[in-house]
Amino acid sequence: VQLQASGGGLVQAGGSLRLSCTASGLSFRRYGMGWFRQAPGKEREFVAGIAWRGSSTSYADSVVGRFTISRDNAKNTVYLQMTSLKPEDTATYYCAQNRWPGAGSDAQTYAYWGRGTQVTVSS
Repeated sequence: VQLQASGGGLVQAGGSLRLSCTASGLSFRRYGMGWFRQAPGKEREFVAGIAWRGSSTSYADSVVGRFTISRDNAKNTVYLQMTSLKPEDTATYYCAQNRWPGAGSDAQTYAYWGRGTQVTVSS
């Protein structure tokens, strides 16, 4: 499985970005997917997760109401729509595929990771 994230960039506070992550392989639709982020000098943190059918999602408290995760199994792609961006959202964002079908937040349950895409929010 290979994951390729895209859509990052530089945006002003209050702006929006949509991240995409496309997976290779036929197993995409069987597993949960997640987005994580890591800012310089900080630990990696969970952002959002989505179950295999997209019927269940989970979010970090810091992004609830601002970020939306979705997926298109026909395209092997998971998205992260980010709105009302804040400078503290600045980080490298990684998509990952879970070992299980759920939308869990535990990074240990994610087996495959993409390279990441940089999001920078200016104040």
